[in-house]
Amino acid sequence: MAKELTPRSENYSQWYQDLVIKADLAENSAVRGCMVIKPYGYAIWEKIQAQLDKMFKDTGHVNAYFPLFIPKSFFSKEADHVEGFAKECAVVTHYRLKNDENGRVVVDPDAKLEEELIVRPTSETIIWNTYKNWIQSYRDLPILINQWANVVRWEMRTRLFLRTSEFLWQEGHTAHATQKEAIEETEKIINIYAEFVEKYMAVPVIKGLKSANERFAGAIETYSIEALMQDGKALQSGTSHFLGQNFAKAFEVTFANKEGKEEFVWATSWGVSTRLVGALIMAHSDDNGLVLPPKLAPYQVVIVPIYRQLEQLATISEKVDEIIDKLKAKGISVKYDNSDNHKPGWKFAEYELKGVPVRLAIGPRDLENGTVEVARRDTLEKNTAQLEGIEDYVEQLLEDIQNNIFQKAFDFRAANTTKVDSWEEFKDVLKNKGGFISAHWDGTAETEEKIKDETKATIRCMPLEFEEEEGKCVYSGKPSNRRVLFALAY
Repeated sequence: MAKELTPRSENYSQWYQDLVIKADLAENSAVRGCMVIKPYGYAIWEKIQAQLDKMFKDTGHVNAYFPLFIPKSFFSKEADHVEGFAKECAVVTHYRLKNDENGRVVVDPDAKLEEELIVRPTSETIIWNTYKNWIQSYRDLPILINQWANVVRWEMRTRLFLRTSEFLWQEGHTAHATQKEAIEETEKIINIYAEFVEKYMAVPVIKGLKSANERFAGAIETYSIEALMQDGKALQSGTSHFLGQNFAKAFEVTFANKEGKEEFVWATSWGVSTRLVGALIMAHSDDNGLVLPPKLAPYQVVIVPIYRQLEQLATISEKVDEIIDKLKAKGISVKYDNSDNHKPGWKFAEYELKGVPVRLAIGPRDLENGTVEVARRDTLEKNTAQLEGIEDYVEQLLEDIQNNIFQKAFDFRAANTTKVDSWEEFKDVLKNKGGFISAHWDGTAETEEKIKDETKATIRCMPLEFEEEEGKCVYSGKPSNRRVLFALAY
């Protein structure tokens, strides 16, 4: 019958792992630290990808593709960048295999590469080396490119979707004539990410700047969106980086401005990954399984027929075909599960586990009465609706579910964001409640490191929307004029 999940209250981490596997989203692969994304999980990613791709293109960006392999020498050109990624790089040293005298496959020692290749952990270096050939004049700017790709960051402790050695993502890389344009681009993208995560994923986020310690390697400023998961931990759900002229200088990318003067180009980069699928799971789901927001559900409605004889099924199916046509005409995705390999009770449990937003059940008596049973996944409520006008009813219900899921997550975040003014209070809230902690910080990396060492809490961001207020650093007692957000994080 139902596939039992470990209750969230008992072991949140195990609940998450159970849910990803039992809802057929993903599984661990034969390669340590890498995952197989199964069709249902990939369908969610495709929904995310399609909507974001549209939002990027609507703002003038275009897609391209750059190599998976990056010459090692490229990384040595930008010191902060290489330092930030050095410990996570997978390195290709040879280009051929052969059979040894025992018939085993071995690396051919004579096929050593002259220069090692790094498997892409991120693409700034290869892209800026390319831009050098594309940019001569201000007329060549701006360049607004995005790529959908996979990247490899060698992780020691992995968790499906949240942290794997290989993951899927998009990475934008833009080039601009002025600092102002580049900063505007960086802010535009973080706003796109925030709009997407809130409007489509139904997850409320806080937009902010990263502290110097938490910035992307090689960036002048990193903007991020931070979301709160149901276990009280934060999840960084998207970042947008103002790179200044660091990469342009490293790769000698200059342009002639309108006055004919040579200048270095200004840069940004930005990305979100399959980690968003993890955020979707952890922000909304319950002990019965996934709770998917309708806008990203692989199918928004499932219809299950209830029957004893095949003649009844034929009559029901005839009516269901009409319902499907009406729902599809409204852009609603539907699955009709008339397979006879499982009973309706099993199907109900399965679609509940998979988070399908709306379930319709229809039997002979429903046909006589002109009704249908409607179950909504977010509240598990069931009621009877009229078949006449069911497409309008379902359309409104899907909107209600999307809004309700967001409101529930918003209320949870509000209830789990705590202002603290003392170090004892900070530690107490972190230990017993979790969530976001709003506290004063003296702005020094030293204090930030000490807080992290003692509690594992990090500064998630310095919110873009904040009120100036005089206070004292929660740790050092030194003066501070604003609060920042701390939390334990994934």
